[in-house]
Amino acid sequence: MVHISRISFRKYGNFVDNLRLYVRGGSGGMGLPRLGGQGGDGGNVWVVATKSMTLKSIKDKYPHKRFVGEPGVNSSVRVLKGDKGKDKEIFAPVGITVTSDEGKVLGHLNAEGDRVMVAKGGPGGSFYSAFQPSKGQAKHIRLDLKLIADMGLVGFPNAGKSSLLTAMSNATPQIASYAFTTLKPEVGKLMYPDYKQISIADLPGLIEGAHINKGMGHKFLKHVERTKQLLFVVDVCGFQLANKTPFRPAFEAVQLLTKELELYKEELVLKPALLVVNKMDLPSAEDKLQELKEQLQNPDEFSDLLPDDMIPKNYITFRHVVPVSATNGFGIDHLKSCIRESLDEEAAIAIKAIHQDRLQTLRNQLQGTFSLQ
Repeated sequence: MVHISRISFRKYGNFVDNLRLYVRGGSGGMGLPRLGGQGGDGGNVWVVATKSMTLKSIKDKYPHKRFVGEPGVNSSVRVLKGDKGKDKEIFAPVGITVTSDEGKVLGHLNAEGDRVMVAKGGPGGSFYSAFQPSKGQAKHIRLDLKLIADMGLVGFPNAGKSSLLTAMSNATPQIASYAFTTLKPEVGKLMYPDYKQISIADLPGLIEGAHINKGMGHKFLKHVERTKQLLFVVDVCGFQLANKTPFRPAFEAVQLLTKELELYKEELVLKPALLVVNKMDLPSAEDKLQELKEQLQNPDEFSDLLPDDMIPKNYITFRHVVPVSATNGFGIDHLKSCIRESLDEEAAIAIKAIHQDRLQTLRNQLQGTFSLQ
């Protein structure tokens, strides 16, 4: 088992999802006291989102991890106002949260072209500073990658998430025969007949204790935050990580997954969710599916089956419970339809809420107009 864990960790380590950088704005240029000349401001440092970049490529290309804006140009007899120093741009992947070393959020890069200033250049020397320039801001920042996807696959190792993603989409995740089969996050695209595309993120499998960063812990859970909806995947016949860990029937697996998400960040379990019951090609799968459905319909009646530390504050009501077999393709088309239906429903709710807000704003404006008259 030790050998297996070492392989899994090393291969996942090739995927970089957090990077610490040193940034410093350029120093301002010297002023010219004799003629009242003003030095140029130092260049700023920006983080800019681009689809062609990864955190690993930044790490490989800039091993020093230092990014400095150019200094402002000194004032001179020929040019009394010096030019501003050139800005420094750090190109980073879409889906980055930029934070300070202390954890303060400086900005988000949610779309290509989004920009966050992380270090301001120093002002040039002028009359107000006795013509002495200032240094630029200097700090350490962190680039934290969180996947952005419509659906996030949530499940324990060997639930069949990677196989399911392969069966549904164009993704080809690396799949191994040992417990931690997902070697790095993968995003697959579902294409529908009307050319609608839906993204699904397959993330490293959770283990018990993930909320306190056991296993891949927070590496997994932070990505769940950036998905619109959750797609729980459980093995219809239950799950056991290792010989020394307890066997979990499907109902227990669902509630333990819920509890892990809840303990990490309670609002995660408020996301719309679907449940995929995988491996329906196995013997006695139908009987186990019926048992699971009954337990999900009346979770309070079966809560005594769960250890106290596995009972979530709120049981998730799944929009759809879909039995599938990723191995032979059973139920895959129906699952795609359920995913589309759930996302379309949520989009319609969001649009309705926007329209209601706009209507209420208009009513308030009209009432204000009439009250003035």
